[in-house]
Amino acid sequence: MTQGLQARAAAEYGRAARAAAGRVIAQYSTSFGLSTRLLREPVRSRVRCIYALVRVADEIVDGAAAGHGATTAQIARHLEDYEQRTEAAMSSGFSSDLVIHAFADTARRCGISTELTRPFFASMRADLEISVHDEESFAQYVDGSAEVVGLMCLRVFATDHSDVAVAPDPELVEGARRLGAAFQKVNFLRDLRDDAEGRGRAYFPGLEAGGPTEAQKTALVEDIERDLASAQQVIGLLPASSRAAVQAAHDLFAELASRLRATPAAQLGARRVRVPAPRKAVLAARAAWAGAPLRGDGERVRRREGER
Repeated sequence: MTQGLQARAAAEYGRAARAAAGRVIAQYSTSFGLSTRLLREPVRSRVRCIYALVRVADEIVDGAAAGHGATTAQIARHLEDYEQRTEAAMSSGFSSDLVIHAFADTARRCGISTELTRPFFASMRADLEISVHDEESFAQYVDGSAEVVGLMCLRVFATDHSDVAVAPDPELVEGARRLGAAFQKVNFLRDLRDDAEGRGRAYFPGLEAGGPTEAQKTALVEDIERDLASAQQVIGLLPASSRAAVQAAHDLFAELASRLRATPAAQLGARRVRVPAPRKAVLAARAAWAGAPLRGDGERVRRREGER
């Protein structure tokens, strides 16, 4: 096969891999899919590639493998194999697994290294090993399961259209961590009963056996709101290709936090707190029209024609 044919075959395989990653996300997350539509290419496809890999790893641990009869030991081996194949593809640039291939291509183009993937997989393993978290293990779990995923996306945002990986502005790193942490903590609160009764896990340290008291719930929501406020301060520093989408995601989770605050502690998890589809559409449209604050002062500007 000539080099030209090889190049065309590689390009076609890459397109198939990105399409497969997009299909995974469409299957599992309508909210995330809505937010990513506000991203510009190539950022949109690359972020979807990150979340597809993360989602598959999460499904290995959180039910799909067990639903097919895998034991805990077998699930651990599946996860280890998935991590090894991911690292091999990040090194070589190719995988026969389309989702891994799509992620590895994104990682190589945007400077995502094992410094970020290894903490993520460590958190996935923790779900098989730790049922009740203390303060230290909780912090490690949130870092690996959410904060480093935010940093992976930040690498994509910073690289944007560049032909070489671009390191993100240091001001954005803490904001990405705080936004990822807020997302994860919101989902912990939304899934409190399912995690406890269905998976035998208690993520938040120190909660009462029957769930949080009203005071504990309020403290948890306030912690989430501080994370969201910190992230909001730097969203305006993001490239235009990602700013509106990140703002929309931030606003969606701020809305969820508000609804969690209004939900009595005794009812958390009885029915998953959600944002109705029409409200999601309003939040997305508002973010797309207004853009994000240039700084943390609440000023909003419309995106300029031709701004990257």
